[in-house]
Amino acid sequence: MQLLKTLCSIHAPSGSESPLKDFILNYINSNIKDFKIKPTIIKDGIQDCLILKFGNPKTAIFAHLDSIGFTVRYGRELIKIGGPKTYDGIELVGKDSIGNIDAELYNYEDDNGNKHTEYIFDRDIDRATELTFKPNWRENDDFVQCCYMDNRLGVWNALEVAKTLENGVICFSSYEEVGGGSVGFLGKYIYEKWGVKQALISDITWVTDGVKHAEGVAISRRDSGLPRRSYVDRIINLAKESKVSFQIEVESSGGSDGNQLQKSPYPFDWCFIGAPEDNVHSPDEKVHKKDITSMTNLYKYLMRNL
Repeated sequence: MQLLKTLCSIHAPSGSESPLKDFILNYINSNIKDFKIKPTIIKDGIQDCLILKFGNPKTAIFAHLDSIGFTVRYGRELIKIGGPKTYDGIELVGKDSIGNIDAELYNYEDDNGNKHTEYIFDRDIDRATELTFKPNWRENDDFVQCCYMDNRLGVWNALEVAKTLENGVICFSSYEEVGGGSVGFLGKYIYEKWGVKQALISDITWVTDGVKHAEGVAISRRDSGLPRRSYVDRIINLAKESKVSFQIEVESSGGSDGNQLQKSPYPFDWCFIGAPEDNVHSPDEKVHKKDITSMTNLYKYLMRNL
């Protein structure tokens, strides 16, 4: 879990994914000896995204690099990046031209009834500085808990699968937390270059009344996006064959890189498969270790058999 702990601590909100991209490149270069197949790495001309190509690919894993966070506006006001929780007392970190920042979030209502989210710090912070949740890693026999399990756990999963992957593509995308934007050109590249048109979305979902901790990775039938049923049927049948524990998710809201693939002009099939977490989009995102294990095991099986 040390790699996951490190990934959760990297400052990379939407639009500023380059530190995480650089970390992954260094990680791959340092650990390539542990990979069964050495991937071709595409990193130029695709902004802060990465593509890893293994063997003769038929299926791609998409994992978004970015996290939620805040942008400093004027007069200590904070603007959300994505949909972070904003309760009083949340610790925020970042860096501007003066130095490191360790601030606190608070909310207030002005005389006109308008609500504001601001920071508490001993000086003004440069405008447009990006702040993220302060990492606080917690781990026991059953759970790991920290900010940014969404989606550093999805990234970690993709890197674990990469070690044994013989044929496939891994796309590390950007901007997912603010509606996407990179999946279109990533999908174009892998479809036109290698004919890849099947995708698995390595992301983190929610614990709900129908999706529980420790009952396995969630295979999503739908959220705000609606994947092609015959493709998801194939995945569920393979999941049954694999003997890996899983549960079926059906939601009316939420979305992922799969939504952007569905809107692309290419005939991609996609399915969201991810471990469920509690305390979504907060500093305390919590995932059961059994669900992490089943997520990685199922991805390895599917990438061999899809």
